[in-house]
Parts: sequence; C-alpha cells; structure tokens
Amino acid sequence: MRKKLFGLLCVIFLISLAGTLAFAQDPAGAKTLEANPSAPVDYVWILVCAFLVFFMQAGFAMVETGFCRAKNATNLMAKNTIDFVIASLFFMAFGFAIMMGQDFKGLFGTTGWFLHGSEYDVGRYLMFFWQLVFAGTAATIVSGAVAERLKFPAYLIYSAVVSLIIYPLYGHWVWGGGWLSKLPFGAGHVDFAGSGVVHTVGGFVGLAGAVLLGPRFGKFGKDGRPKAIPGHSITLAALGTFILWFGWFGFNPGSTFSAHQLRIAVIAVNTNLAAAAGAAAALLLVFAKTKKWDVGMMLNGCLAGLVAVTAPCAWVEAWAAVVIGLIAGILVVLSVYFWEARGVDDPVGAVSVHAINGVWGLISVGLFADGTYGLGNTGAPLVKGLFYGGGTSQLIAQLIGAGTCVLWALGLGLVLFKVMDLWFGIRVSPEEELKGLDIPEHGTPAYPNFYTMNG
Repeated sequence: MRKKLFGLLCVIFLISLAGTLAFAQDPAGAKTLEANPSAPVDYVWILVCAFLVFFMQAGFAMVETGFCRAKNATNLMAKNTIDFVIASLFFMAFGFAIMMGQDFKGLFGTTGWFLHGSEYDVGRYLMFFWQLVFAGTAATIVSGAVAERLKFPAYLIYSAVVSLIIYPLYGHWVWGGGWLSKLPFGAGHVDFAGSGVVHTVGGFVGLAGAVLLGPRFGKFGKDGRPKAIPGHSITLAALGTFILWFGWFGFNPGSTFSAHQLRIAVIAVNTNLAAAAGAAAALLLVFAKTKKWDVGMMLNGCLAGLVAVTAPCAWVEAWAAVVIGLIAGILVVLSVYFWEARGVDDPVGAVSVHAINGVWGLISVGLFADGTYGLGNTGAPLVKGLFYGGGTSQLIAQLIGAGTCVLWALGLGLVLFKVMDLWFGIRVSPEEELKGLDIPEHGTPAYPNFYTMNG
C-alpha cells in the first residue's frame, strides 16, 4: 500500500513537472527590482510580518500547554511543532497550487504544484510563505480543542488534510479569486486577514474533533455537570497570549501585502483595541458571575477580540474595533458555558475563541465597514457596511461566506475524524489518558523531576 502511494505521488509530480517546465519567471529578483525599485521595502515588510505569524506557533504552544495538565506538555509541544512541519511540506507540494493557482470556475487553483517551473519566482515564493504561515495557524488551532486525548497519528493525518484540502480550498474561494470573492453583493465576500479563512476553519474542525472524541475522563460528573480540570501553568498561558498578541501585529497589518499601504497604522491600532476590549469584557463578565477575577478567561477574551477584528481590521474606525472586541469578549464566555452545558470538552476554549468569534468577525465587516478603504489595491471597490449607509448588501455577502465556512469546516472535520476513528481509533486508551500522553506516546516527560506514574 505504501509503495503504491509513493508511486502515485511520483507520477503526479512528473506529470505536473512536464506540464509546467516552462521558463522560470524571476528566481533572482532582478526583473522584479528593475520593474519596481521600491519592491525591497514591501518584501522586507511582508517577510518580517510572516516571521511574526510563524512565531505565533510558539504562542499557541504555550497557551495550550499552560491550559492543559503537565502530563501532556510534551505531547502538546510535539503537536504544535509537527503541524507546521506537515503544513510546510504538503502546502508546498499541493495546497498552495489549490489555493492560489490559476482559477478553475471559481472552485480551485490548477497551477503551481511543488513551487517549480514558472512558480520559481521571488513574487510567488513570497506569496507562498505568507500563505504557509496562515495554513500552519489554521492547523494548530485544532490541537487545543482535541488536547489530552487524541492519538498522535490522527494528529498527523488531520494536519495534512487541513494543509492539503480544507484550508486551501476555502482560501481559494475567498483569497484566490474563487466564487465567494465574486458574490454579487457589496464588494463580494471579504475577509481581510482571516477571521474566516484561518480561525473559523480551524475552530470548526476543532469542534468536530472534540465532539467525536468525547470529553476527558473526569470532566463531567454523574449528574452531567462540568468540572474544572485546571491547567498546570497559568504563567505559560499568559506568556502564550502575549506572544500571540505580538504576532497579531504581523498577522493583520501584514495582510496589506505592502509597506506602502499606510492603512497599516489603522490596522495596528484596531488590532490592539479589540484585544484590550475583549480581555476587559471577558474579565468583567466572569467577575459579575463568580466574584473572581478569572485570569484564564481574561486571556481567552483577549484572543477572542484578536480573532474577531482580524476580518474587519482594515475597514473600521477605532470605536468600532472596541465594540467588536467587547462583543467578542462576551461571546467567548457565553460560548464556553454553552459548549460545556452540551457535553463538549474543549480544554483551552479553542472553539469559543476561534470558531465563534471568527464568525462574528466576518459578520462585523457587514456592519461596521466605513467605506474609506477597499481591498488593499488602487481601484478596488470600497467596503461599506450597514451602519455607514452601505445597506445590507455587504452584510449578505458576509453571511453567505460565514455560513459556507461553517458548513465546509465542520462538515469535512466530522467526516475526517469519523473516518479515522473507524479506521484505527482516534482516542488513546483509558490507561494512557490517565497516565498522560507524554510517556506512552513520546517516552519523554516535560518535567522529569516531577513526573509520577499518575502523571
């Protein structure tokens, strides 16, 4: 079976190679520089922002590990590393072509396999790296929702499928010239930096995994009431949140894809304000309910605000960014309680942060976009929402895109995890779960001086 699969991949590679062994466009960058002497400024800007987004992998790793138990820390480090390894390879070979290749009837791209031939170009490589770090983010979001009970082989497979199919196809529909971007409403469905393409996709695939895995042992009592399973380090969770907050200043402003788009100043301010408002709203709402200043929920409120503002950050004023963040902070708290009440165990709140607030971010564009900025390039249609006289046209486009994203990510996620479960079982044994995944799956505890047979 493995030999046949390897042979098939070789055939696909050779066919694509034969079809595109044309002339490389500009692998040294000389022609690009001659045509645009200011290109280095944009290239440096985009690459530095992409490096910040890559560093967000460390932020996700710290948040997830901090919110989970010490006996699973090694496992979470491994998963947050390997998903970017897998994303790099699969997105290079197939995902980027599907997402950003020549459009076929608004459905998928058809050129750019393996980044060879005419893709051997500095501009295309720049685009590839930018989309790669986003693909890695979409994949790593899922790990938090399925933490502490998913088998490592299942993680490898789902990371590959997200990087190969789920992220690239939906990404093509929005960012690659696909059908959602061409909707006859407003400016078409828009998503400036990925509330939908990245966060809603990752969040709902994570929800599918959490539902099919079932809750961790001890999460719900005999009466069905949820019980707290404290993470082992709020310090790591806070560090991860700061890293993610910092990385988001690459995630959102970098999505201008140009240092010459001075709107980056507006985007940076909006990003920060939404994060602050989300943190404040979540903190105060939980305090009103429990009379405790819940740091964990405050951290998730911060991340919820960042997720929500990712789609509208380029098209709204400061006050709107605050409102978007405040609503996100409220939504993340209500969402955590909602899913727990229905028996869904999401150890780090990934579904509430990314899935729910990704949808809210998409919708907010149709409400708050002020009509002063387009799609990042000269002559592009301006984006104007309901509250600025744009009527319901843009809101309709946003709702269609959000609904499509939910159905796509949740539907494929359920199919993916169910097929794997029927194939080899996706959940570790009860003994392994109780002991922790570090020793059974990796042979290395994260904290050997404190490890016991009970984790």
